[in-house]
Amino acid sequence: QELRPRGLDIKQEELGDLVDKEMAATAAAIETAAARIEEMLSKSRAGDTGVKLEVNERILGSCTGLMQAIHVLVLASKDLQREIVESGRGAASPKEFYAKNSRWTEGLISASKAVGWGATVMVDAADLVVQGKGTFEELMVCSREIAASTAQLVAASKVKADKDSANLCKLQQASRGVTQATASVVASTKAGRSQVEEKDSMDFSSMTLTQIKRQEMDSQVRVLELENQLQKERQKLGELRKKHYELAGVAEGWDEDGEWIP
Repeated sequence: QELRPRGLDIKQEELGDLVDKEMAATAAAIETAAARIEEMLSKSRAGDTGVKLEVNERILGSCTGLMQAIHVLVLASKDLQREIVESGRGAASPKEFYAKNSRWTEGLISASKAVGWGATVMVDAADLVVQGKGTFEELMVCSREIAASTAQLVAASKVKADKDSANLCKLQQASRGVTQATASVVASTKAGRSQVEEKDSMDFSSMTLTQIKRQEMDSQVRVLELENQLQKERQKLGELRKKHYELAGVAEGWDEDGEWIP
């Protein structure tokens, strides 16, 4: 009992119920996200034309494909989870199995939450992009975050699985499907950004030599500012990741120096 992870703050008999609830909540979040994307697509088709409509259709279509891939992965994960519990619990009940393997159960719950959260955040980002209020970069980051979350779910699901399990094979295939769908979202977003930037590019044909020189100097200043901001942001990202790993380790029962805390 003393060596159990400090992050486990619920009763053992509740673990089994919580796993089922979180998996169901994740599936519901995916369905809600897919419905929101379809609604955004219909709204765009009704109100947008030209390049804007083309970009929105491409991006939202790839987002729909990603949601479908995640849905398949969640179902495969549930099937594998059920197989693991049935094959490993012996005469014990599922709740007792989850309690006995509390660290594995915690990982499964955390991974499931991350997938549902990632889907919701990505749809919010897509909504802002379609409205012209968000950035393409944010959407790409969100889609990559989903790929990382689904990888976490796969790792948590298969850690106790039989390597020859057919359900494990299905889960791994579903994971590859999510990876491909994520790449599609990133590609469609990059293509959309290029189209918009090309459409909005400035026409220099009517500018005088003096005006062009002024614009050139302003552009050079802006490049230097952005390079400086990029360097600072990369340093910030590195510190955030370092702190993230430290806190994640403490939650699992390790101190910041890597020593186990009973």
